[in-house]
Amino acid sequence: MTTPPENPLRQLSLDTLRLRTSMKWRAYPPDVLPLWVAEMDVPVPEPVAEALADALAIGDTGYPTGTAYADALDAFARERWGFEGVRAERTAIVPDVMLGVVEVLKLFTGTGDAVVVNTPVYPPFYAFVEHMDRRVVGAPLSGGRLDLGALESAFREAVAGGRRAAYLLCSPHNPTGAVHTRAELADVAKLAHAYRVRVVADEIHAPLVLPGATFVPYLSVPGAENGVSLMSASKAWNLAGLKAALAVAGPEAVADLARMPEEVSHGPSHLGIIAHAAALRHGGGWLDALLAGLDENRQLLAELLARQLPGVRHRSPEGTYLAWLDCRELGLGDDPAAAFLERGRVALSGGTAFGAGGAGHVRLNLATSPELLAEGVRRMAAALD
Repeated sequence: MTTPPENPLRQLSLDTLRLRTSMKWRAYPPDVLPLWVAEMDVPVPEPVAEALADALAIGDTGYPTGTAYADALDAFARERWGFEGVRAERTAIVPDVMLGVVEVLKLFTGTGDAVVVNTPVYPPFYAFVEHMDRRVVGAPLSGGRLDLGALESAFREAVAGGRRAAYLLCSPHNPTGAVHTRAELADVAKLAHAYRVRVVADEIHAPLVLPGATFVPYLSVPGAENGVSLMSASKAWNLAGLKAALAVAGPEAVADLARMPEEVSHGPSHLGIIAHAAALRHGGGWLDALLAGLDENRQLLAELLARQLPGVRHRSPEGTYLAWLDCRELGLGDDPAAAFLERGRVALSGGTAFGAGGAGHVRLNLATSPELLAEGVRRMAAALD
């Protein structure tokens, strides 16, 4: 009988975590408990560690080539989602998801054109879009979910005057943790077709869908054939420091993706591609253990908040490892994260950075041990004393 993998979230002590030199553990003083940026408190998955060790043992540290990443994602998508749309000839390797988003948006839009986003949303959506001289048009969520009426209004504004436009879809959604349904995504595709808006789907959190929800690849719904998805193993297996991602074109967008400059493919790390392919090919058991641990943590968080911070409102995330907390009833102003940091010595992501609808909210990273999650909520409650 095979022993199930141990919960990765229970394997590292706080002392070990504080030895890390990454952003999560170095942005704040040592007395601050970091529950903010999207890094998980887990060890490197064994299949990934083995693949990297094998590569280093033979000095395999050169330039990337081939379709190993695309082939691994194809196999993973077929097994996990029943999706057959990831084919090597429909993909392009990119440095990471956000830089891939930028390159795809350049294919679909020009200077001054609009990019629609659902607010509140992952802060780099604003920075990256505005840095490339595009306009951000917000389509507010309703109750944390897609609002087709708001999206149609945003599409209408985006294409006014005959301008080109794109819709940067976050699926699953960061920060609310909403996992869009097949019906919702089909409605999106229909609306995008009607307004001639090109859809670019950031699906980096796709493998991180928790029990009770099902991930639906955007490119799998009717009408999405001219869309492009950006996917990566980086979030699900904690590989942000090993850069690599894939742009996946729908059948009607293959020619568009072929126009991506060849030099974009120079950005990904060869070791990153090795790591991501190993995670997708051989890290399924580790991922399942992680998802079970995240499910336990989201239930624990709900219990802890109900007991210690009843004034905080939240919906348990359906996907991701991020919880979006409405703290407006606590009287901490637009940026409660500042009060939690100063008075409680716990670092959370402030909601104002997520755009419209973010004031008075914080985003909490629950991908840590149950003990550290409990300590984080205790510190948040202490900040109110």
